[in-house]
Amino acid sequence: MADLVGVLSSSHHRLRLLSSVVITWFTLMCAGAAAHEVQPSIADVTVSRDEVSIIVHTRLEALVAGIDQGVYTNTNDAPEAAEYDRLRALSPDELKAAVRADQARLMAGILIDAGEGPVPVQLLGLSVPDVGDVEVSRDSVMTVRAVLPVSDTPVTVGWDSAYGPLVLRQNNAGDDAYTAYLEPGQVSLPLPRGDYRTASAWASFGRFIGLGFTHILPKGLDHILFVLGLFLFSLRLRPLLVQVTAFTLAHTVTLALATLKIVTVPVSIVEPLIALSIAWVAIENILWQRLTVWRTAVVFCFGLLHGLGFASILGEIGLTPSRFFTGLIGFNIGVELGQLTIISTAYLTVAYWFGDNPWYRRVVVIPASLAIAAMGLWWAYERVFMA
Repeated sequence: MADLVGVLSSSHHRLRLLSSVVITWFTLMCAGAAAHEVQPSIADVTVSRDEVSIIVHTRLEALVAGIDQGVYTNTNDAPEAAEYDRLRALSPDELKAAVRADQARLMAGILIDAGEGPVPVQLLGLSVPDVGDVEVSRDSVMTVRAVLPVSDTPVTVGWDSAYGPLVLRQNNAGDDAYTAYLEPGQVSLPLPRGDYRTASAWASFGRFIGLGFTHILPKGLDHILFVLGLFLFSLRLRPLLVQVTAFTLAHTVTLALATLKIVTVPVSIVEPLIALSIAWVAIENILWQRLTVWRTAVVFCFGLLHGLGFASILGEIGLTPSRFFTGLIGFNIGVELGQLTIISTAYLTVAYWFGDNPWYRRVVVIPASLAIAAMGLWWAYERVFMA
């Protein structure tokens, strides 16, 4: 291990290693990626006294193929991948026919409960784009309705876990409408009937804090490794604060700009670059031990990148202008709480007990950084060439 550290510490090998990362970076920037990752469906819900109507933007091919999107995050990994690809090549009319032929099963997976058990759901309409590039998924629209029993009982909405994650938005409740990111199989909070507000500003604020926190813990393994990379750089408080502050300021900027659609960068570019940022900070942990302007600038730039990744969730939810600052600030607070939880856990688990030992860097920092760098490089390769 000592020999390895000596080799990596030489200026010659530093330049070679960083040059390799830069070359990889630009290679991935120019590479294309197929859209096979499972994305959340988006459901706009209107609840009246008599019925619930839902407009769902989703990939109908995955539903008809029977892919368990609660298990598989990439359709290529599912046993039904071949059937999914076949359905993507169907014309709009052919795909509509396949949906209608299987509508009894599909409608049974949409879960609407008015307090007395599931309410039957009817398929009202379908809108399917032309085939286009079969390597890019189609965003189709499905309109459904459920007639509610006579009652004032609030309504819950969700769908089968196999249909994957769902962004649910209630449209008829004013500016403070209910909005939620539902995990596979999860149902909404009770939605009142009629055209009035469903949630106070504080309740909405709390939901966005929770959404930001869970986007880091437990869902954001890539962000967890990045924060650990920052933590491993130094046990001293000042370098950690400088890095975390730079990262926070940067991702706040791009989170706001991307959510407002002022800046738009394809996920196929953002995700591989986030993976490379993880590898970069981990490699720097091995090569350098002192905080420099260069390190701070790099962390700031990577923060801009990670903000684009955070914005994917808020962009899918679609914040209205009146909820924009509430949602943005709440989500950002949740992200920061998640990051602080990671740092605190790492400190109390390892650094508090062993940080003062002379072998801490050799035994903990360098092996952990090597592991993080390897994972980041693998993710970069996977997100570009295996997507």
